[in-house]
Amino acid sequence: MKYFTAVAAFSISATLMVPASAQDMVSYRSGLAYDDVTFGLENAITNHGLVVDHVSHVGEMLERTRSAVGSDVVLFQQADVYSFCSAKLSRQVMEANPMNITFCPYDIFVAQRPGEEAVTIGFRAFPEGEMQIIQTLLDEIVQEAIEE
Repeated sequence: MKYFTAVAAFSISATLMVPASAQDMVSYRSGLAYDDVTFGLENAITNHGLVVDHVSHVGEMLERTRSAVGSDVVLFQQADVYSFCSAKLSRQVMEANPMNITFCPYDIFVAQRPGEEAVTIGFRAFPEGEMQIIQTLLDEIVQEAIEE
């Protein structure tokens, strides 16, 4: 597995890329408030000329169904997944390989664990090759979302 690591300067709003445990991903931790991160994310997506197609309220769903599935574990204080696409870049990567359709739409998650002030924002890592253009786009959007 390929993991991404980098250490930022120490501050309350420092960001840190951390390795994934379930699958390869790129993520950053931010000291910004959850609402500030989601607001920044929405603006960053729009600033890149893109439109949010859907917001999945994963945290709310997991909390709402927690007792129905027999669990007492609260996974997230808040967690959402933002889905969007780029017609230009999607066409580019799918012209290179039509099966890159499997990666569309592109998702960025924002999550906050119970009792933690830090907010994690990130996305699935993409394979080497033509999909790296999408990974670069998502990384730019995420970093813009959490810059102060």
